[in-house]
Amino acid sequence: MLSRTADNLYWLTRYVERADCLARILDVSQRLSYTPVTYGGSTNEWASAVLTAGCEDEFISRYGPLEDAKEEDVVSFLAFSPENSSSIRNCFEVARTNARSVRTALTSEMWDVINSAWIELQSFPNRALTRDELSRFLAFVKETSLRFDGATFRTMLRNDGYWFARSGAQLERADNTARILDVKYHVLLPEKEHVGGPLDYFQWASILRSVSALTAFHWVYRDSVKPWLVADLLILNRQMPRSLAACYEQLARNLDDIASAYGRQGPSQRLARSMQARLTNRTIDDIFQHGLHEFISEFISDNNKLGAEITEQYLT
Repeated sequence: MLSRTADNLYWLTRYVERADCLARILDVSQRLSYTPVTYGGSTNEWASAVLTAGCEDEFISRYGPLEDAKEEDVVSFLAFSPENSSSIRNCFEVARTNARSVRTALTSEMWDVINSAWIELQSFPNRALTRDELSRFLAFVKETSLRFDGATFRTMLRNDGYWFARSGAQLERADNTARILDVKYHVLLPEKEHVGGPLDYFQWASILRSVSALTAFHWVYRDSVKPWLVADLLILNRQMPRSLAACYEQLARNLDDIASAYGRQGPSQRLARSMQARLTNRTIDDIFQHGLHEFISEFISDNNKLGAEITEQYLT
C-alpha cells in the first residue's frame, strides 16, 4: 500500500473518532450545566469542555479568560468554528476529504456514511442552537461515528488498509478517554466539594454516560459510582471498549498484523507492546499511589509519541 493511502485511511478514522469525542464532551457539559443547584452545581462545565478538547490557548485568544467561558461560545468553537481545526465541522470536512482521496480503498457503505453525514451537516443552522437543536446535532454526530465504525468493521477487507484505519481510531480513542478522565479528576470537581459528595456523584455518572459506560459500570462493579472504580473501568478493564487497556490491546494487534504483512517489526510495534504491558501489569491502587494525573499525563505523552512513530515508520 502507498504511504499516502495508508495516511489517508489512518487520519480518516482519527477525525471521525475525534468528532465523536467532541460530541460526547459537549453532551456531558450540557448535562452537567443543568445540574440542580441543590447538588451544588457551581463549576464552569463549559470551560472544562475546552480543556478536555485540548484547545484552550486558541479559545482564550478568541473569547477571553477560560473561567468566563459561555455555552454559546464553547458550542460554536468546538462544533462549528472554521477557525478551530479540530471543530466537529472541520473534522467531518477533513474526514470526507481523506475519504475522497482513497475512495477506491473504501467500501461503498463507508463512503456513504461519510458523504451523507457531510451533506446532512450543512442542514444545521449557522447560529446559536436551541437546547433541542444541540441535542439533535450531538446525537447525529455520535450516530454517524457508530455507523462508520460498524461499516468499517463489517464490510472492510482485513488487510493493511483495515489495520491502518483501525490503528488510527484506537489511538485517537485512547487519547480521548484519557483526557476526559483527567479533566474530571483534576478540574471539574470544585475544591470546596468533598469526594463522594452529591455533585461528585452526579459528575462521575455524567462522565460515564459520555463514554457510554454507565450501564457497563453497574454490570461490572454492582456498586455506587466511585472515582477509583470509574478509573479502573476506563483505564484497566479490557472488557470496556473505550478503556485504555482495550484500545491498546487492539492497537498492538493491528500494528503486529501490519508488521507481519510487511515482514518487519519496528519502533511503533515495540512501543505499543510496551504500553500494553504497562496497562496489563498495573493495578488501580498502583496508579492512584503514583498519582492519577501523573499517570494519565505520561500516557498521553507516550500515546502522542506512538502516533509520531507510526507516521515516521509508515506514513511519510
